[in-house]
Amino acid sequence: MRILILIFFAVILNAQKIKDVASVVGVRDNQLIGYGLVVGLNGSGDSSSKFTNQTLSNLLKNVNVKLDPKDIKSKNVAAVMVTATLPPFAREGDKIDVTVSSIGDAKSLQGGVLLITPLKGVNGKIYALAQGPITMGGFNLKGGKKQKHFTTTVKVLNGATVERAVVWDIYHQNFATLSLKKSDFKLAINVQKTINSFFKQKVAIAIDPRTVKLKKPEKLSMPEFLAQIEDLNVNVPKEAIIVIDERTGTVVAGSDIMVEPTVIIYGDFTIKITKKTTVLELTQNLQKVKASPQDVIAILENLRASNAINAKLIVN
Repeated sequence: MRILILIFFAVILNAQKIKDVASVVGVRDNQLIGYGLVVGLNGSGDSSSKFTNQTLSNLLKNVNVKLDPKDIKSKNVAAVMVTATLPPFAREGDKIDVTVSSIGDAKSLQGGVLLITPLKGVNGKIYALAQGPITMGGFNLKGGKKQKHFTTTVKVLNGATVERAVVWDIYHQNFATLSLKKSDFKLAINVQKTINSFFKQKVAIAIDPRTVKLKKPEKLSMPEFLAQIEDLNVNVPKEAIIVIDERTGTVVAGSDIMVEPTVIIYGDFTIKITKKTTVLELTQNLQKVKASPQDVIAILENLRASNAINAKLIVN
């Protein structure tokens, strides 16, 4: 089987903006969820779900229509769960996207209307209200053939209105915390040094491999302080990684990743490495003896386990 090797030239450090490698603690998304009904379906709703009929009966009571759930036979209604992500600093009146998913046996939500649905956070408080028509395209073209959309889960753009803001008074804060997206002592120290060098005073201190504490300078507001920090470039230590696509046999590795001298005995293969060689050279030799992608993966994994390769393996 053919094995494709892609090589990227490696550097010891690469510069990235601090906002790309760290986030400010407290500035985060919040997940919302709600239960509602989609009405106006063309016979593609729930057939006989008890919770759907009960919900519809309760809804009708609010408009003075009393109807036993057992008497409801309509297939034009579907019970749904509505989920959304409330972004940081969202304010009342903002529009956010929602995902509407059928929880009964409805065949399609196409053409229906989502009735007003309160969206709550984990604290039980309502943060947004979702309502509106559900629309979707009819078909996708895939491989020259028409393929229907998956119609029991749909995303509605701007389908909810924010009713309650998650308030965080950042302006009057004197301290903040950066959380690195990966645990790395060297990166934490680099962030600390970069920030302190820029402000020419000790305003940042790394307290562990993921956390950098910040103290605002007196002449800046916290938003100004954080805006300047996020835009700073920091040297990010390069991590040696080998990425293998098991399906296509693609191997992606840095050109500086070396294999230590060792002997490999795997199935019908015996490979003796007498001097340091690159992953590229090793893979090319395995290709010459017609090793399959699975053979290559197994050999690289065992080399990594024996510390003959000092790199992280990612198999897709």
